[in-house]
Formats: sequence, C-alpha cells, structure tokens
Amino acid sequence: MAAEPLLSVRGLRVTFAAPRGLLTAVDGIDFDVQAGEVLGVAGESGSGKSVTLRSLLRLVKPPGHVDGQVVWRGRDILSMPEADVRDIRGREIAMIFQEPMTALNPVLTVGTQIRESLAEHTQLDAGQRKARAVELLDLVGIPSAKSRSEDYPHQFSGGMRQRAMIAIALAAKPRLLLADEPTTALDVTIQDQILKLLLRLRRELQMSVILVTHDLGVIAQTCDRLVVMYAGQVVETGPVAALFAQPRHAYTLGLLNSVPRAGAIRQPLASIPGQPPSLLDLPTGCAFAPRCRFVTAACSTARPPLVEVAPGHLSACLRHRDVAAA
Repeated sequence: MAAEPLLSVRGLRVTFAAPRGLLTAVDGIDFDVQAGEVLGVAGESGSGKSVTLRSLLRLVKPPGHVDGQVVWRGRDILSMPEADVRDIRGREIAMIFQEPMTALNPVLTVGTQIRESLAEHTQLDAGQRKARAVELLDLVGIPSAKSRSEDYPHQFSGGMRQRAMIAIALAAKPRLLLADEPTTALDVTIQDQILKLLLRLRRELQMSVILVTHDLGVIAQTCDRLVVMYAGQVVETGPVAALFAQPRHAYTLGLLNSVPRAGAIRQPLASIPGQPPSLLDLPTGCAFAPRCRFVTAACSTARPPLVEVAPGHLSACLRHRDVAAA
C-alpha cells in the first residue's frame, strides 16, 4: 500500500476580485507531497506557482479567496482557526520567499530576524536563541557566522541573503519547506551551491520540499516528481525521469524543447508560439489549445481531465499518445 502523503491538496482554487471580473489564478488543482520527497512545480510566469505555495499557508489575503482542501497530517489547513494555522506556519511548514532582499527586514540584523523566528516557534531562552541563530547561519554556510549575524541584509551578497532566508525557514526544524524560486537572480555558481545546500538539509533534517521554479535544469538536478502548471491548472505530473524522457502534454514538450542543448550546432532556440491566456478570459476547453501544434476540434469543446497515462504519470492532454510519439 502507498504511504499516506504528508500533504494532500484537493480542488485548490484561488480567485481574486478584479475590476474586470473574477480572476482565477489557481483553478482546482490536486497534488500530494510524500515524506522526504522534493516536488518540483514548473511553468511560465503567471501560471499560478507562487500563488499555490502561498495559499497552502493561508497567506493569500483579500481580495483573494481560497477554496478546496489542504490536508496536513490529517487536518485541513483551510478550515482551521487562524491560531492553529499560526502554530503550523513556520514551525511545521516553512517558506522561502522570492527576492530575499525584499523578504528580509532591512532595519533588523540578520541574527535578530532568525531569533524572532526562534522566539515564535521554540521554547529557547534569549541566550539559547542567540547561540542557535549562529548555528543556523553556520549550517547554511555563512562564513564567520557569529560576527555576520549582527550584519544587516544590505551587507550580505545575494547568495548570502538567500542562505539567511533558508536559515530563518529552518529555525524550527520544519517537516515541509516551501521554496519559491530560491535561485532566481543568482549566478550559476551560487545557484548550484544553494541547490546542493537544500538537498543536503533535506537529507539531514529528513524534511520534504516543494520547489517552485521555471528552470527545468534545476528540476532535473533536484526533484523526485514534477507538477507542470499552465494558466492556473495542473496539465501534467509524474516522476521527473519519466516525464523528461517522454512528456505526455504538448505544453511540457514545448518547455523541454525550449531548453538550450549543450554541444548542439548553433541554431535558433525553439519557443512556444503565442502568449499565455488572460486569467480573466480563459478559452473554452484546454487552456493551451490556442498555442498547441497538436490541437483538434475536441480540444476546444471541454477541459481535458487529468488522467493516468502511465504508472504515477498523469496528463490533461487528449492527444498525449501523439505527444509521447513526438
């Protein structure tokens, strides 16, 4: 029997009231996270990746509205009292936000911000919190951690700020880490260091990770399974190796074809024609149909369901066999 998932998301829907109507940022998605696994979430900008992550911790505020179920260890986070959610947020499920320069408080030292998290989620006294903050900075690879803990965020480089964000997130030893594009805007050397750090910490702390990124190279290097999102919907999900070897949705195939190939003869990069649809005016049927080279009349009549096309591999594409053959 399959192990009970650590996190189970069912029918997650996030909408925002806009002047022109109701904007559906996340449209009824389902996925699970198993204990100890790294789940990647990929897609173009605006596909709903970051909103999905924020909604898991009820960080979407009005005019946003969240429906569905987010079951964490047998309890639905979306129906809990706010006080119970605060106990989970940061303590059991932690999050690394995009852009650490704006996520960190510029007028507080890095050490102070780590100690704030420890004060909220642990029983340590002031002296123990100070020592633990230094330990965490050392754990994430900050040199001279004791002296650097009294520096302000602007005194850290981009890579060091990202490490500081990871230290804050790990303060209470969470069981699930939500990482929202943790390597964006970092050079490739620092990016590699951050990814290796996350994998090492996952192994040492025995935690699960949801990694949001638009970089398929990062997915290939770090993730066990992948969820591909388009226009707020899950269009394909499955084990990374199987999904990369034989994608079963035209959008996933387009993403993979657009990745530069090392050592290939110089030629223009492949791209997906057109633009993602407006979330205020999604097309009838498959949202990707207007950009798809496999499109048929049936694709524009009803939204394709997400069905199993191979063991553990699901796709929402009516022509998944043709995509696999291509």
